[in-house]
Amino acid sequence: KCSATRSNCRNRPIDLVFIIDSSRSVRPAEFEKAKEFLQDMVDSLEIGSDATRVGLVNYASTVQIEFLLKTYFDKLALKQALVRVEPLASGTMTGMAIKSAMEKAFTVGAGARAGSMNIAKVAIIVTDGRPQDQVEEVSAAARASGIEIYAVGVDRADMTSLRLMASQPHDEHVFYVETYGVIEKLTSKFRETLCEEMRSEITQDACICEAQIVFQKKVQLTMQELSRKHILLRPMGQQDY
Repeated sequence: KCSATRSNCRNRPIDLVFIIDSSRSVRPAEFEKAKEFLQDMVDSLEIGSDATRVGLVNYASTVQIEFLLKTYFDKLALKQALVRVEPLASGTMTGMAIKSAMEKAFTVGAGARAGSMNIAKVAIIVTDGRPQDQVEEVSAAARASGIEIYAVGVDRADMTSLRLMASQPHDEHVFYVETYGVIEKLTSKFRETLCEEMRSEITQDACICEAQIVFQKKVQLTMQELSRKHILLRPMGQQDY
């Protein structure tokens, strides 16, 4: 079936895991703003078992997987789960959080789609500080495993660390906002970013679809021409059986 008429870029399925810093430096009101940003992001995506799946890794000095990619396929239930997330308080073990996401959140057992399905694996890290552990090696391992990493820095975030974590090119994967109060302005940016690949797929499908239509028309015309010649050349009085 031709799909050239598809225009909703939200149809691109993604295995998306948020990795959220909830250390002591993130004040309660700021953490609420971060959660609102996540809810806005979820609103901009099509959620479902065959669409985008979302998981959440919450971290400070410890790491807590709040829910897995296989936990919620309903947008409302997913947003309600985000509302219930509580900050963990002290420490900023970002490297540990990335490692946990790679080993426990992006597995098939946790709900990630198999590599053969070619579903994009995306991690969005939101942090306001400098990691208290090493991030370069574990981030490289995560990227090598097929996870595309976006790093969002807020306020006092260390830009060098963000670049060590993020996928290339950095100008498309590293973002900075002055405060959690304006983090929602990144929602539209991520909506565009996560839809870009879908747009290219639509363009490709449209080209394939157009080629199919042209081919089908040629076949139809050829068949009509053959039928016409068959009728004209058939001997008088001959009957079809």
